[in-house]
Amino acid sequence: MKARIKVTLKDGVLDPQGKAIANALGGLGFEGIEDVRQGKYIEVELAESDPDKARSQVTKMCEELLANMVIENFSFVLETA
Repeated sequence: MKARIKVTLKDGVLDPQGKAIANALGGLGFEGIEDVRQGKYIEVELAESDPDKARSQVTKMCEELLANMVIENFSFVLETA
C-alpha cells in the first residue's frame, strides 16, 4: 500500500514561505495572486495490506513525526499497489 500524505499549515498560522512565493510570482509577472500557502507532500510505501491498519499506522506517523500538530494539519490517501 502507498500513503500519499499532505501536510499544511493550519488556518491563521503565518506562512512566510508562502508569502515569499506569492511575491516572487508577482515579480515574474503573474497577476491576481491573492495568497499562497505552502506545505509538504510525503509518500510512504507500506507492507500492510489491511486498509484499517494502514490508516491507523499513517495517522500515528503523522501525529508523532510528519506533522507538527500545534501548527499543521494533515490528510492522506491510501492506494493499493
